[in-house]
Amino acid sequence: MSVSIVVGGQFGSEGKGKTSYYFARKLGAAAVVRVGGTNSGHTVIDDTGTEYIFRTLPTAAIDSAILCIIPSGAYIDVEILQREITCSGISAANLKIDPYAVIINQTMIDQEQQSDLRNRIGSTLSGTGAAVVNRIKREESVTFAKDMKELSSYITDTKKLMRNMLDHDQHIVIEGTQGFGLSPINSAYYPYCTSRDTTAAGFLMETGLSPLDVENVIMVIRAHPIRVSGSSGPLPNETDWEEVADAAGTAEDLTEYSSATKRIRRVAQFDAEVVKRAIQSNRPNILVLNHADYIDYGCHDSDMLSSSIDNFIRKIELEIDQPIDYVGTGKDMMVPRQSKAASVFYIRKMERI
Repeated sequence: MSVSIVVGGQFGSEGKGKTSYYFARKLGAAAVVRVGGTNSGHTVIDDTGTEYIFRTLPTAAIDSAILCIIPSGAYIDVEILQREITCSGISAANLKIDPYAVIINQTMIDQEQQSDLRNRIGSTLSGTGAAVVNRIKREESVTFAKDMKELSSYITDTKKLMRNMLDHDQHIVIEGTQGFGLSPINSAYYPYCTSRDTTAAGFLMETGLSPLDVENVIMVIRAHPIRVSGSSGPLPNETDWEEVADAAGTAEDLTEYSSATKRIRRVAQFDAEVVKRAIQSNRPNILVLNHADYIDYGCHDSDMLSSSIDNFIRKIELEIDQPIDYVGTGKDMMVPRQSKAASVFYIRKMERI
């Protein structure tokens, strides 16, 4: 068992890109696989402080020691991919694309942009959904990565490649996209959802690997869940960015914009219900809480947690019935919880019982 899957436990933008890169290095992964399409962006910061936002490449593209893989279940906008290849400087030797990854073309993008998807469900209109539909309909017009001359130097049977890596005891991280609350199959928010399943099982399926390969399911949540702007669906305990900043004790503008559309994200106070359902479906053995600095901005980019953050964590641990293992306090800061955290959680759980 040498596969770790990173999955979002809310509505996306939980910090999966940062988390995937962190654990790829921590676990000594030989490869990171980016599933999904271009309807979500993952942010990572390199050792020089340079920020990258990738919509197709894994965040490990900034690390030449880690192989990057785009599997057969992925959806590629070639123009976006080429921009990311250029900005990351990744080499052909370090990027492998499955021949049967599906290409998002301009017709698919136009189909979504001419629809009412944005007004109706807050879609990013990236063409990913249309590409998924065409694949399911078995349309003859579907184009695969193997059909694109500009991708020829990257084409590899990624399932065979990954199986060989696992047979040689190398670790692979699967970088999942979006969040459990957006699954059209397993969340409770249909039709306010995305076009693919967003569970660990769904991500694994898109790679062609086996459930028996999985060692870790790493779930990422955030202190204040978000949804994309507009009519994107229910968001329990919705608030605004000014209130978040006030509560965190900062005059900084914490307003977030989506990576794909650059529109202001909706934000809410923490809600345990979607996280509990995500835990039920994904059974994570590692749980990461990001944006803890939005509880106390004095701890922004710090490896020390204040009492207010610690109290917040203990409260939600009891609500979701699982301890937090790692805490993020900034775009490139993540720290493991003190070893006593889990035992404190279980002591308090027994007291509650």
